[in-house]
Amino acid sequence: MEHHFGGERHRRLREEVRGFALREVEPRVPEMERRRCVDQELSRSIAAQGWLGVTLDRDYGGMGLGHLAKTIIIEELSRVSGAMGAMVQASQLGVAKIVHFGDEAQRSAWLPEVAAGRCLPTIAVTEYGSGGHVLGMTTSATRDGDEYVLNGRKVFVGNSHVGDLHGVVARTGPGSKGLSAFLVEADRPGFSLGPHEGTMGLHGFSFGELRFEDCRVPAANMLGSEGDGLSVAYSSSVLYGRANLAAVALGIHRALVEETCAYASRQHRYGKPLCEVPAVKLKLGRMQSRLMVARLSLYHAVSLLDRGVPCDHELINAKLVNVEYALDTARNAMEVHAARGLYTDSPVERYLRDAHHIFAPAGTSDVQLLRLGEAALGTDKGQWSERLASRSRTVPEPLLSVG
Repeated sequence: MEHHFGGERHRRLREEVRGFALREVEPRVPEMERRRCVDQELSRSIAAQGWLGVTLDRDYGGMGLGHLAKTIIIEELSRVSGAMGAMVQASQLGVAKIVHFGDEAQRSAWLPEVAAGRCLPTIAVTEYGSGGHVLGMTTSATRDGDEYVLNGRKVFVGNSHVGDLHGVVARTGPGSKGLSAFLVEADRPGFSLGPHEGTMGLHGFSFGELRFEDCRVPAANMLGSEGDGLSVAYSSSVLYGRANLAAVALGIHRALVEETCAYASRQHRYGKPLCEVPAVKLKLGRMQSRLMVARLSLYHAVSLLDRGVPCDHELINAKLVNVEYALDTARNAMEVHAARGLYTDSPVERYLRDAHHIFAPAGTSDVQLLRLGEAALGTDKGQWSERLASRSRTVPEPLLSVG
């Protein structure tokens, strides 16, 4: 299925990323699935294309194309490899904290490195003992002269084992004002990684553990001011995380629909193609409908973000719809494939496993529904897309059209 979203430059970008994905990524998928370890080389190769800087201003060496373009990049990579789509989305999440909370010295030092593909950034918030309850974190940062000393552990950190610059939120005091964010280079003494562990899906991607043992970080590495950590975590999740993860889900969703339609067209039952069996055609129709709705919800949300329009609710909904619909379609795809889909050489088996990884990060579907309930009741606490509009807007005019 071809799309008519965005302008000519978006079409060219889609073709560029799709070609790279088919040429450079797809041949490596079987090895990533077999080895189940982090593909450092491929991650670096993707970063070298400059795509991590797609939302960054050209002043920093970025592409200056905005969030719709970022969505296209993540979607096209995820269509071929959910793991590499996840690698890009996690890096983009790491970019957010520097764009919105970094001072000019930090932006000038790090954003050109990201744009050039020489730096893979992360954001590290979650801990074993607190999960999605950000205020429950215990990793500490204690002031000592011109430095802060970090102690604790972060888990489920996207790009943990390929990251060069970790954005770490730690506790500097009590309560909601007691969280602060720091840029921690991966080669700092006192920083280490936990062992890479095997997971259900996204083989080739890393989302592991960061450890801090008396890790000293200059006070100049603080993002924003002391006490801004909660804002760093929440804004990054809303403005970047939800849309980025939705884009991964959308790419996997597209692959599910395309692969299932191709399979049902090849197979024959009752003397005709399987896709002509009414029960199967109905499933394909539902899959196609979900895909169209999911795509529209995401493209609409990120086009609003590009314009600097308040859109937190649209971004939240895009995450909800894309994840839930991709999971529903994965089930239908397995039903159409029946026993054949259970073999590990079947692509739909991988798509189903990968899709489940997108459910929890940046808030489960229940969390998204709670936020949307607050929106319906008018009890939400304001929108990050409105507060940070000056640094979110990257495209002067709306580029979204449906043809």
